[in-house]
Amino acid sequence: MPERLSSVLSGLDLPEAELWAARLDGELFQIGNCFTPIDEIEQPSHRASVVHFGMPQRLIAEQRSAGWIWGAYDLAPPHRQLCVGMDSRVGHELPRSVTVREVVIGPHEFTLVDGFRTTTPLRTIIDLARFSEVFDEADERSVSLLMRRYGVSFEDCIDGLNSRRNLPGKRRARARISRC
Repeated sequence: MPERLSSVLSGLDLPEAELWAARLDGELFQIGNCFTPIDEIEQPSHRASVVHFGMPQRLIAEQRSAGWIWGAYDLAPPHRQLCVGMDSRVGHELPRSVTVREVVIGPHEFTLVDGFRTTTPLRTIIDLARFSEVFDEADERSVSLLMRRYGVSFEDCIDGLNSRRNLPGKRRARARISRC
């Protein structure tokens, strides 16, 4: 029996020209910078695979990348946002389209999505509210969607913000989340 291809395909699976031809033929659709067969329903597991493509296993999707994985954004962010715990280090060069931060993160603040580390919806909401340079209507809608879809209350967010002392951007995050 022939081996089934992965549900998320890249240039490592098939030549780029073949992937694009299959897309033009209506056999694949694009998901981020990868492709998936048209009979697949796009899931967080597909998006997590795209965000983590070519990255070390210990990295954690965060901020807009995690928001896209959880379905809060329609399109993959052009710049992948990943983090790693302070006890780990990023040991190799990364593409320009990837940012990796060293952060304080507890095991309860990330989860596995089909084997890929991703910040929880609560941590994602807090990070988006703390770190987004411009927190516009699209970000407000995305945070509001995450809160409704995953049952995260305003009080949960405040508790999460207050769980750490000296957390930069705490007041700004509280004000931004209160608008959602």
